[in-house]
This record gives sequence, structure tokens and C-alpha cells, in this order.
Amino acid sequence: MPEPDSLARYNAKRDFAKTAEPAGKVAKGGGNRFIVQKHDATRLHWDFRLEVDGVLKSWAVTRGPSLDPDEKRLAVRTEDHPLSYADFEGTIPKGQYGGGTVMLWDNGTWEPIPGKSAKDLEKGHLHFVLHGERMRGEWLLIRLKPRGKEKAENWLLRKINDEFAGATDELVETGLTSVTTGRTMQEIAEGKKPAPPSRVREGSGEGRKPSSPSSTSPPPASGRGAKAKRASGKGSKAPSFQSPQLATLVDTVPTGNQWLHEIKYDGYRALIATGTDGPKIYTRSGLDWTAKFPGIAEAAAGLPAGALIDGEIVAMQGDKPDFSTLQEAISAGGEGLLCFAFDLLADAGEDLTALPQIERKERLRALMDGVDDRLRFSEHVIGHGEKLFESMCREGFEGIVSKRADAPYRGTRSKAWLKIKCTHRQEFVILGWSASSARGRGFKSLLLGLNGPDGLVYAGKVGTGFNAETLLSLRERLDELAADAPAAKVPRPEARGARWVKPELVAEIAFAEFTAEKVVRHASFLGLREDKPAEAVVAEEPAALPEAAPSTIKISSRDRVIFPESKLTKGDLADYYSAVAPIALPWLADRPISLVRCPQGRAKQCFFQKHDAGSFGEQVHHVDIREKDGSTEPYLYVSDADGMLACVQMGTIEFHGWGSRVADIEKPDRLVFDLDPDEGLDFAVVKKAAEFLKEQLAEIGLTSWPMLSGGKGVHVVVPLVPHAEWPAARSFCERFARALAQAEPERFTANLKKASRTGRIFIDYLRNQRGATAVLPYVARARENAPVATPVTWTELRETDSAARFTIRDADMLIERAQGRSLRGWGIADQTLPDV
Repeated sequence: MPEPDSLARYNAKRDFAKTAEPAGKVAKGGGNRFIVQKHDATRLHWDFRLEVDGVLKSWAVTRGPSLDPDEKRLAVRTEDHPLSYADFEGTIPKGQYGGGTVMLWDNGTWEPIPGKSAKDLEKGHLHFVLHGERMRGEWLLIRLKPRGKEKAENWLLRKINDEFAGATDELVETGLTSVTTGRTMQEIAEGKKPAPPSRVREGSGEGRKPSSPSSTSPPPASGRGAKAKRASGKGSKAPSFQSPQLATLVDTVPTGNQWLHEIKYDGYRALIATGTDGPKIYTRSGLDWTAKFPGIAEAAAGLPAGALIDGEIVAMQGDKPDFSTLQEAISAGGEGLLCFAFDLLADAGEDLTALPQIERKERLRALMDGVDDRLRFSEHVIGHGEKLFESMCREGFEGIVSKRADAPYRGTRSKAWLKIKCTHRQEFVILGWSASSARGRGFKSLLLGLNGPDGLVYAGKVGTGFNAETLLSLRERLDELAADAPAAKVPRPEARGARWVKPELVAEIAFAEFTAEKVVRHASFLGLREDKPAEAVVAEEPAALPEAAPSTIKISSRDRVIFPESKLTKGDLADYYSAVAPIALPWLADRPISLVRCPQGRAKQCFFQKHDAGSFGEQVHHVDIREKDGSTEPYLYVSDADGMLACVQMGTIEFHGWGSRVADIEKPDRLVFDLDPDEGLDFAVVKKAAEFLKEQLAEIGLTSWPMLSGGKGVHVVVPLVPHAEWPAARSFCERFARALAQAEPERFTANLKKASRTGRIFIDYLRNQRGATAVLPYVARARENAPVATPVTWTELRETDSAARFTIRDADMLIERAQGRSLRGWGIADQTLPDV
């Protein structure tokens, strides 16, 4: 029970006639809420609060919570707060206790780990689990012994190393908006009213999830012009069936912005063809199942004629698709179902299969604007599939599908589509069944098989996952298919007393794993697959992620010295790029580039090249881009390590990239503010300036990351969902830079002229316009000692004494850093330009 005066300190510190904070009153115990409030008082801190015995036990975490298990954050115990404080967000007037802006930064529930209790707080050691918007998994609070006459009760808040652990400052650097109102600290301070729920901004780098089946407000389009032009489709016949593209099972989510990631829905694959004669719904094998899905067909009748849509038909159980519910719905007449559409193969009779994936989805989004709610667009995220996968697995979904954004549609299985499953599940052929001794139960278990090189082989049995209705209806189907002998060799113990059937029925089974004998363990029946023929059912083995073949690029003149100060050669440079290609390509691949070429070395003549003159070979591609005068020019881009090395063979040292990808030229996916200091300024000044930019961007809801330029300055990188077009991006960046220069004229200038830079830092916003480029991560610079443009964390930046800290000699270190915890999520955030 709480002490009667446990809120006395809280009430004594506040004048409730002047502050909007709630008066303190002890509530009934029993709840388990937790909240975190970002509090910009005398010093910025995060107030961490746990509901215990009718009050909020509170700690001020000075540097904010960290996901890094090696990072222990000081948490100073403060007075208990009332439960009503859990909903407080606003401004405490100056002169009042804690005067400043308060944001509801996180909320959720908590519980001690099994075997522990909230009473452990009295012992000074609490091990607990959080279920919040931002803070999740296991955490520790540990009380420190007081030092000398120290009055404050100091604790340490630390993350336990589990699946929710992450980078050191990931939480505080990406959590920039309120979890309840979507407002930034600046908007709260200004008293800006919260946006309506459907317009609340997604949390600035919180890893926005594509719309789950219950979502009603999709995020911005990721393709070119969501309202893509299309033919009317009048008079178009329904397109013919095409074999659907199939995904390859893998164990690992692919990384890089060249991949888009979607929810994997648990249902029936379907192709919907629309025409003047009405819609048709085909299964993946080409069966016409229009009559089985009358509700979906009715909804599809409202679509323009001449479309061929690829999607998944599902039944919802709560907020998730459920395969068993789908089967029951089909048996009951096929009503109450939804179709999540994820690809468009034809539009108004036009074949779209040769278009890039991202463009087909853009056309699909436009086609589905305002359609019947039974047809839904399958949202996606670009570039951070791992976060989506973790989220889907936590919420009980089947997994995700990752697709190459630039790939055409191929009516076969390929590695341009990859599926990553949260649990093992696949189809099996039913070989027979074993009788049950329980009265009224149709059978005890099903015996399963898979097709192998030499025919069907036994793969185990399943005895759970059946309800009473399924047991009876399935028994009737089994009796109709009775056979005298098994279709595969079955081990004697399992075969004893079994009844055999013709191998025609296909069951969807979830299971823990295959044993060494290729038999399933802990299997559970999910339903029958009426859409898949038994002869097509084989064991799904996870394939390796797509790997580049060994390089075919021959580097000539490997001994030519390119960097005379350090005696580094063309061969050294080629070896560097070959080594770092896996960490560089996520930023460089499929982006229009300009090259800094120095064929005779950096000390000789160097020049920029952005157009394709046809001299690089087939590994270097070109994309035709419209110029200001209406003409088009071929711009260079590469997609793999061979493309990079082909450029190095032609004397390239540096790669500079547009802020957009070839799949979506007109919409940038990142902004870069290049902080270019006057010659006389110390690097410490540049670092402070970068921190200042980070804070100002955070005030308007944008997460940013620092990159050492490899020269004198720092690039502040702001990732974006490709939504706004170039004019809007340039306008925003110019206004932002000029506002900073006006607010801090002694530190900054937004004027390009050299004369205006004396003693100041030029905020180069001009890199954020159509056609402009900026050096890309892990790219070597044509400077003394071969420095490298290197992503760093904000913490690392504070401890770095040079923008040229890393060189091409540090390839192994750069790879290790890129794969480590601290840089996890660097340069990744689902955010759009704010309305400022």
C-alpha cells in the first residue's frame, strides 16, 4: 500500500493555480502503467515513471534511455507523481518547479520478470519488462550507494541484451515526437494543437510499419507521383491469367534501400482480372475461383477494366489474418473477406510487367484510390526490413516479403522476391490418418509427405490444430480418397493401424523444425490448401541471400601510385572498394552518380563525369534524365560491386550521388546539409555546429545522422520517404539554412560566396536540388592520405578530432563498425518533410 503522504512532496512543490499539472491524489493500486516524459527544464532529461501502489515512481534520466546493454544511464530518483500525470503533456510556466516543455515520449505497461516483484525496488534492484511504443524488452534499475553527504538517490537504468537491444543513442535521436499527439517539443512549446488522429506524424525514425490489416491511413506513396496517369480502360477485356511471381525462402532480411518490404499475409494468393465482362479471380495455379469469393468479385467490379492485380485474399481474426478463419469463410459462402493487393501486372490493357517494382506499386496505388474497402493496398517500407520483420513477428504475423524495388515482374520463383517467415510453415501432402480412441473424434492424426526427387517421402504427422467441425469434415474427405496402400514408404511404428488415402489433399502445417531425418516436430494443422496441387508440394529450404558473383573486372596498372603521400596504389583503391562494397552499396547502388576521375593519380589532373560516354562497359548503367531544356541525357549509375570496380578501373576515386534513386528520380530519399568551415576554423567548431543542426532538425520532427566528409567538414544526413518532389525539398532546405544563418549570423552563412564565409561555416543546402550530388558513405576522397567519408554516431562525432579520421587502409575496421550495434539503423528513418 502507498504511504498516505506519498504525494506530499509532489503537491508541496507546485502551485496548481499557475500550472496545468494535475494535483496529486493517491489512486487505488493494481495497475501496471509506465510512461516516459521528455522534459526540457533547466536541463533536458527524460522522466521515467512506473506505476506502483497507486502512484508513479519516478526517475530523471539525464541522457535519456539507451538500448545499448553496455550503456548505464544515470537515473536520479525524484518525488512520486500521481497517476493522472501519465496523461500530462504541455508547458510548465517559468518560475514554477520544473518549468519548461513536457512531451509524452513513451507509454505502455510493465511487469517484473517472473519470480520478481515491485517490492524489489525497496531492495534497490528491479528487473522488469517494458511493453512500450519505444522502450521494450527487459530492463534493470539498480540503486547506487550514496557517496559522502550526497542527498540525491541515484540509480542506473540499463537495457538487458535481448531482441530489443540496439544502438547507444538510437532512442533519444530518433524519438522526436509525442507518442500520443505526434507533436515535436517546439510545437508543444508553441501550443500548437495536436493533429487529428489520421494525420498524426509517424514517429520520425521509429520504423513506421506499413498498414497492418486494420490500418486506415496509409503512409505517403513511395513511388513517382501517386496519381500516375493511366488510360481509361474503357472497352478493355479482362486480361488473361499469368503465372504469378513466387518468392524464395531465406533466413535473413536483405538490407539496403534497393529493397522494399511488405507484410506477408496468411491467405490465398489471387490474381484479379477486370474487364467489361466483369472481374475474374484466379488462384496461383490458374483456377477460376470467382464464385468462391463473391464479395471480392463485387468489390473488383468497381475497378477500371483491363487491370490484372496480384494480391492475397484473407480473413481477419481480430486485427490479423487467420488461415483457419479463411477456410471457414469460404465454406460459408466466401463473404467477409479482404484482398490485399501488392502488384499490378496490367493497367487498362497495358502490360506493366517490365516496369520496376516500385513503379508498378505506384500505378497500383493510383488505381486503388477510393475503391471498395474490401480491396486494400498493401503498404511497404523501404530500406529497413529488419525492424518490420521484428514488429510483425512480435504481433503474430506470418513474416514479411522483401522485393527488389527496381526489378520487373517475372512469372516464376526468383530472388528478386524473398520471403522471411517468423515460424516454420509450409504445405504437406496428406498420406493417411490414424484412428482416434476418443468417441466422436474423426481421427487422431494425419500422416504427411513431401515430394522428393524419387517421389513422395514420409515427413511426419500432425495431431493438433483441429476443431470438432474440421475433424468431421476432413474425415469425410479422407474417406472419399481411401486407398489400399500408402503412397510413400512410412516407418513401421507410424504405419501400424494407419488408414491410407490417395495423395491429393494438401495441408498447411506450422511446425517447430525438421529433425535430422526430415520429419516435422511440434506440428499444428492450419488448414487445407485447395489452391495448390499435391504434385507441386516440396520441402522449402532457406536459400542464401542473393550474392554477387566473383568480380569479372580486371584492374590494370595496379601498381600505379594514386595517393603519392602514402604510396597507395590503384590496386589498393580497388581492393578497398571490393572489400567495402557490401556496406557502401546500400547508399550508392541505383542512384545517379557523378565520378571524380583521376586517371594518373590525385596529384595530376582530376575531373568530374556524370554522363555515360559508353566507355565503362556493361557493368556501369545509364538512366535517361530530362534536362532543363527538355532534352534527355544519359546519367551514370551502378548496381553492384562490379559496377564500382569498373569505375575504379577507369580512374575513379570518388562517387558522388543524387539525393534520389533511378526508380524515383523526382523524389529525394535523403537530404544532406554539408557544413563547410572557413579555413581558419577548428574542427571542434564544426562538430558543435553539426550538433546544433541536429537539435534544430529535431525540433521540427526530423531525425538526422552525422557523416565525416573525409575533408574538413561534416555532412548532416536526413533520410526521407521519397514523397516530396525536388522543388519542395530545395525550398525547405534553403529556408532552413537561411533561418539558421539569420539566427546565428556569427556562426553560419547560407551565402555561397567565399567572402561571406570568413570565420563562419557555410551551410551548403544547394546539394538538395535536382541534379546536385554529395559524396556518399564509405567513398574514398581524392585527398592526401586517401581519407574516407564515414558514417559515425553523434557520440562518436563528439570524440572525433578530424573529418578525415578514416582512410582506405581501414577497410576491415569500417566493415566491423558498420556491422556493429552502434551504427545499426544509421541513416534510416521513415519521415517526410514537415509542413513548415
